[in-house]
Amino acid sequence: MLMMNKAPQFLCKSTERPDLETSFLDGSSRNSVILLSSAIGIGTYNPGWRCSLHAGAITGKTSERHIGFIISGEMMVRDSSGNESLVHAGEAFEVAENHDAWVVGDEPCVALDFTQLPH
Repeated sequence: MLMMNKAPQFLCKSTERPDLETSFLDGSSRNSVILLSSAIGIGTYNPGWRCSLHAGAITGKTSERHIGFIISGEMMVRDSSGNESLVHAGEAFEVAENHDAWVVGDEPCVALDFTQLPH
């Protein structure tokens, strides 16, 4: 019987053993796993963390589209038009490219980050 290689139908990974570990300039971090059609990251962003300063400076790029969920803490998000929204724990958000975001308050912001992979 001929066995064909099939694409996996199920994949389970832990962010404790990430496919990608990102350390930001201020010591904040994000661990990401790559699944079948998407990547999911969990980040701990320290008070004072700002995307444009601590992430953009590493990559030299402007921000990409983000879909996220705040687990704890708060983050202010400013879109490319200058509109700002404070995102609280328990809230999901999506923002287009060329945005900025920063931690608000004295506690770290823990957030999930979802990215759809190209087909």
